[in-house]
Amino acid sequence: MNFPLPSLVAVSAANPWTYVLFGLIGFAFGFTLEMSGFGDSRKLAAQFYFTELTVLKVMFTAIVVAMVLTFGAVGLGYLDYSQVWVNPTYLWSGIIGGLIMGVGFIVGGFCPTTSLASASTGKIDGMMFMLGGFIGAFLFGETEQYFTNWYNNAGYYGRVTLDQVFGIPLGAVVLLVVLMALFMFWGSEQLERIFGKKDLSKEPKIRVVGASVLFVMALAVFLIGNPSLEEKYNKLTFTRTETIPQENADPIVNTHVYTANDMLSNRLVFITPAEAFKAKYNQIMNPIYLDVRSEADYNLYHIDDAINVPLERVTEIVPMLITEPPANSVFVVMSNDEAAAVQAWKILVASGVSNSYILEGGVNNWIAFFGKEDESLKVEVNPNAGDDQLKYVFPVALGNRYKSCSPNPVEYEELEFEAKIQLQLKRDKSGGGCG
Repeated sequence: MNFPLPSLVAVSAANPWTYVLFGLIGFAFGFTLEMSGFGDSRKLAAQFYFTELTVLKVMFTAIVVAMVLTFGAVGLGYLDYSQVWVNPTYLWSGIIGGLIMGVGFIVGGFCPTTSLASASTGKIDGMMFMLGGFIGAFLFGETEQYFTNWYNNAGYYGRVTLDQVFGIPLGAVVLLVVLMALFMFWGSEQLERIFGKKDLSKEPKIRVVGASVLFVMALAVFLIGNPSLEEKYNKLTFTRTETIPQENADPIVNTHVYTANDMLSNRLVFITPAEAFKAKYNQIMNPIYLDVRSEADYNLYHIDDAINVPLERVTEIVPMLITEPPANSVFVVMSNDEAAAVQAWKILVASGVSNSYILEGGVNNWIAFFGKEDESLKVEVNPNAGDDQLKYVFPVALGNRYKSCSPNPVEYEELEFEAKIQLQLKRDKSGGGCG
């Protein structure tokens, strides 16, 4: 399944104090790096000789603490993990890049972020490493065209997490990773004792307390578990704005908050065939049509550009829908009538797929609306059609080759409809890197 991949639309923070918070976090991060000795290339390189493993201990502590807090918040229902950016997995380019960076770390004594910390304190080796990084980034940009297909496609798995890879609960992953980290902390101290001649009796005892607290918290995350899709759905709220025009005055803008069931009962997520069609030619949005019918019905007749994802497979494509399409994407779910599309919509919104809507009346309504002017559509009404079945008998399976599958925009230029789509731009991906 391929989606258009233009640059994601960056969403600026509405509150300027957000930038102050970013600055404070950056200050704390840099302060912690320098306080941990990460601005000294000798201390950083010492980990490869097993004499000083502070880097491993500090970095893994940061990782597991963030992981426990994040998934603890997810388990308690305070955080929707589907809205957290997870870097897509590019296996082979990731392996090659990791090897290059690893060799650079050993030889140069820095990774990118630690070189910034070192340079900011006036260390010449940090400045030279950072300068080399800028030159390398420039050369990469100039030569990227020669290998872009390889590193973008070789071993590409999209958004994938360990619980998906191993098929185990997320809480179990958290507990296992924390246990692995604690073992590594113990092992690193033994290596420091053997190779670095470090006297472990002088190490602060509070580290044992910290390790114990970390294990207890990881165990709590495991026991709490993750909220089900149904639980997520029941907690969902949607904010909608209503603009009331006023004669000789500014329009009145009202804001309403609805539950997911309110959105369905008030039919605020059902868009007419006219609006679904016009969305194709609206430059501010990127409509993606998801046809959740069976493959047989899809082959008989489907809207042009619609992607066939049978209802039972909707959960499989959720990670792709969250990470790959651009931020202004609108997902229009359709079935023959509405029943299957409603079920698919519930799965999508509970999974964190924003801007999801349902085609009102389904494909049957689309055919009734646009098929009137379609001379190629010679079908008969099926009086015996049941709920959410095609109400038309198709003599042959022509798929999207009927004229009404892709109506002429000139012929329908004057279409009028009540607009239901209110585009919510999702947050762009944020940068990452090592410390």
